[in-house]
Amino acid sequence: AQEPLSVGLAIGVAWALTSYLSHPSFYCSFVECCPSAERRLNATALKVQLDSKLFGQHLAKDVVLKAVQGYSANRSPKKPLALSLHGWAGTGKNFLSQILAEHVHGAGLRSKFVHLFLPTLHFPHHDKVKLYKDQLQTWIRGNVSACPHSVFIFDEMDKMHPGLIDAIKPFLDYYEQVDGVSYRKAIFIFLSNAGGDLINQAALDFWLSGKQREEMQLKDLEPMLSVGVFNNKNSGLWHSSLIDRNLIDYFVPFLPLEQKHVRMCVRAEMEARGYLVDEQIVQAVVEEMTFFPREQQLYSDKGCKTVQAKLDIHEDA
Repeated sequence: AQEPLSVGLAIGVAWALTSYLSHPSFYCSFVECCPSAERRLNATALKVQLDSKLFGQHLAKDVVLKAVQGYSANRSPKKPLALSLHGWAGTGKNFLSQILAEHVHGAGLRSKFVHLFLPTLHFPHHDKVKLYKDQLQTWIRGNVSACPHSVFIFDEMDKMHPGLIDAIKPFLDYYEQVDGVSYRKAIFIFLSNAGGDLINQAALDFWLSGKQREEMQLKDLEPMLSVGVFNNKNSGLWHSSLIDRNLIDYFVPFLPLEQKHVRMCVRAEMEARGYLVDEQIVQAVVEEMTFFPREQQLYSDKGCKTVQAKLDIHEDA
C-alpha cells in the first residue's frame, strides 16, 4: 500500500499539471482561440502596416484606421462594425481587408474566425436566393455564437444577387441580441467594384481643378458613393435595407492609382521576392501597364493587379 502522503502528492501534482495544460494561455498557444473581450486591436501596428504596404489610398487608410480604432476601444458598441469598400480592381480593397483581418485574428484569412464569401462560389444560382438567405443567416449565427469577434468579408459584391445581402440586416441592426446571440462585436466588410467609375471621375475632376490628390476628403465622395451604389442594380446593394437603414458605417472610396503608386507596388513586390530594387526593371514594368484617360495617361486601369505577373517576365533580370 502506498503512503497517504505519496498518494496525496501525486494527486496534487496531477491536478496542477492538468490545470496548467488546460489553462487558456497554454491551450491557445497551440489551438486558435477567439480573442477575449479585454483584447484591444493594436492600432499603431495596423497603421505602420497600412503606411508601408497600401499605396495611394490616404482616404481608405485614414477612415478604416479611425473606424477600427474607435470600434475596438468601445467596450459596448451598439452594433457591429460595417465597412463597404469601393473602387476599381487592383486599388487595394482585398489587400486592406486581409491586413485588417490579420490584426483581428493573427491567422488572417486562414483563421477559423474569418469568413470570406464569394457570390460566384457560394451563391451562384439566381433561382436559389431564398435558400442562400437561410444558409447565410445560419452560417453567421453559428460562427458568431462560436466567436463574437468573427470577421465576415463579402467579396465581389457587384456580383451578388439583388436582395440577397439584406438577409444579414438583423445582424447589423441596433439590437442587443437576436435569438439570444449578440452580434455587436463582429465586423462585416463588403468589397465592390461598383462606384469605381464615380470615384475615378471625382478624382479626375479634382486633378483638373488643380488640387492635390491628398486634399480629397471623405465628405467629397461618401454621399455620392452611397447614393450611387444604392441606385446601381449591379452593386449587390441595390435598394438595400442596409443602406436605407444606415447600417453601413462607412463607404470607403479607393482612388485610382497613378504611375508613382504603381512604381511603389513594383518596388514592394521586388523587395518581397528578396531582390534588390532595379529602377530599370521598375520602369519596364510600368511601361507595360495601360493608363487612362487617353490624353492625360494618369491612372492605371488595373491598379497594381497585374504587377506580379508582369514582374515574372523580368524574373531572369
